[in-house]
Amino acid sequence: DTYTLLEREPDQVAAFIRENGEGLTGSNVTIPYKEKVIPYLKSIAPEAEKIGAVNTLFFTPGGVEGYNTDYLGFDRMLQAAGISLDGKAVTVLGNGGAAKAVLQVVTDRKAKTIQILSRHPEQANESLRHFLAQRPDAQVRLYADAEPGSQVIINTTPVGMFPKVGVSPVPAVFTAGCEAAGGTNFKSQGTQLFGDAAKSGAKTCNGLYMLVAQAVASEEIWQQKELDPELIPEIMKQLEDSFHG
Repeated sequence: DTYTLLEREPDQVAAFIRENGEGLTGSNVTIPYKEKVIPYLKSIAPEAEKIGAVNTLFFTPGGVEGYNTDYLGFDRMLQAAGISLDGKAVTVLGNGGAAKAVLQVVTDRKAKTIQILSRHPEQANESLRHFLAQRPDAQVRLYADAEPGSQVIINTTPVGMFPKVGVSPVPAVFTAGCEAAGGTNFKSQGTQLFGDAAKSGAKTCNGLYMLVAQAVASEEIWQQKELDPELIPEIMKQLEDSFHG
């Protein structure tokens, strides 16, 4: 089997799906098509419907099915790291595409309170409208107005990664007492935020596991079978070796 890049213009999306992926088994979908494909799908998985975004397509004889494996990947990352959100105060940094999947996992995993920090709260309220309709108690705030005391902090922004290293989206005092810090970027492990969290004794997990887990989830959808759970750590080791090699 082959996995390759297919570039399509916005006005080609409908035809691509109508022609059932031009003979493909499946496809991943990137920005700005994660919402544009939805009207053309035969069915959409519950998590993708709640998020309002699809990143994986499965072409079947009966039509095209839509899924969100960012959701599945992030959920599996938390489980692998032993991070529970049940009854916890959670802060999510950022409101971009990754944040949508993260926030859905956070609410499905029964976080007690949810704080979303954004540089542009008005835009955040609009882009996260699907989520906020489910969790009207979630608070969207400017970074300057952030409430400390969260038990779990999740960074979906690139702040602190190359080339802006040595900085954190939030001051060190914000991580004091937190139990866990996670990131959706695979380069987030060595960031200032994670360093501050680790000093407080928090568990940390970067987005590499999420990246690999969402890819494995896509393959499970396309192959219609569960793959060996050990496949994820095996791929992660190969990637980490290549990064440091």
